[in-house]
Amino acid sequence: MKTPHVIEALGALAHEHRLAVYRLLVQRGPRGLPAGAIGEGIGLVPSSLTFHLQTLQRAGLILQRREGRQLIYSADFDAMNGLVGYLTENCCTGSDQACVTACQPAAAATKVRNKPRRVA
Repeated sequence: MKTPHVIEALGALAHEHRLAVYRLLVQRGPRGLPAGAIGEGIGLVPSSLTFHLQTLQRAGLILQRREGRQLIYSADFDAMNGLVGYLTENCCTGSDQACVTACQPAAAATKVRNKPRRVA
C-alpha cells in the first residue's frame, strides 16, 4: 500500500461516524449490511450516512453491491489488511517473534450473490 492511499484511508477513518460505520461493517463480515441497517445501527439519518459511506468508498475501505433494490455495504478486508500491514510492517524487527497483522473473516465461506465493486 502506498503512503498517499494510507493517508486517505486514515483520514476517512478519522471521524466518529465513519469509524463507527467501518467498525460495524468489519464486525458484520463479508456479508455486509444494507444502508438502512447501518444508519439504524449507528443512529444516522440517510443523508448523513450517504456522505460518510461515500467517503469510506472513495478511500477504498468499503465495497458496495446491489441486491435487488438495496445497496449492501461491506468492509474491504484486503484493504484493511493492507492498511494494518503498512502500519505494522516494521513490527517486531528488533525481536525474534513474528507479528500477526491480518484479519481473516470467519464468514468468508458464505457466498455473495453479486461481486462487490471497488470504487476508485
